[in-house]
Amino acid sequence: MDTVREAFRDECARLGDVLRGLSEADLDRPTDCRPWRVRELLAHVRTGVGRLAGMLAAPAPPRAEVDAAGYFGAAKFTPEVDAARVDSGRREARELDGPALVADFDRAWRATDAAVAAAPPDRVVRTRHGDAMSLTEFLRTRVVEVGVHGLDLAAALDREPWLTPTAARVVAELLTGGRPVPPELGWDRLTLIRKTTGRSPLTDRERSVAEASGFRWLSFAA
Repeated sequence: MDTVREAFRDECARLGDVLRGLSEADLDRPTDCRPWRVRELLAHVRTGVGRLAGMLAAPAPPRAEVDAAGYFGAAKFTPEVDAARVDSGRREARELDGPALVADFDRAWRATDAAVAAAPPDRVVRTRHGDAMSLTEFLRTRVVEVGVHGLDLAAALDREPWLTPTAARVVAELLTGGRPVPPELGWDRLTLIRKTTGRSPLTDRERSVAEASGFRWLSFAA
C-alpha cells in the first residue's frame, strides 16, 4: 500500500502542476482518446481519481475477488459501457471551465488520498462494475489511469511525458506481472508502458516476445 499510495500521490501532484499552466486553448486540443478533447479526458481522469472516497463510505464486501489486472478485463467494457463513459466525460467537461476543472481534479485526488489514509490497509471495496477488490489493488488501477492518460495528455499538449518514477514502477509491475522485461526488447519502463497500452506501435517480434513473457494486456476505462 505504501508504494502504491506514494505513486498515486506523486502522479496526481505532477499532473496537477502541469494543468495549472494550461490555457483554454490547450484544454480544447484533441486527444488520441477520441472523441475527447483535453478537457474531456481530464474530466474522465478527475472522476476516476475521486471514486475511492465514495467506495470507502459504502459497506465493505467480505473478500476481494478481482485484482488490478482483472479489473481491466475487456469483457466488462461493452460498447454500451464505453459509450456511457465517453458521454460522461463530455458532459462533465461542459459543467466546469478550465480553472474549475483543474481545481476539482486537485480536490478529488486529495479527498481520495485522505480516505485511503483513514482506512484499514486490508479494506475491501466494491467497484462500479460490481468487482470486490482490495483497497490496494483498486488504488493501483487509479495509478494506471492517471499515469497512462497522462501520456495521452502529454501527447495532445506536445509535451514530453511527465510520468513519475514511482508511478512508472507500479504500472510496469502490473503490466509484466512483476517479471523483468526480456533484455532482447531493450525497453525502459516508459517504453514498456507505451508499447503494451497501445500508445506506441508494437512490431510482430515485440508482440511475440511480450506474449511469451506473460505480459498483461489491459482494457482501459475508469
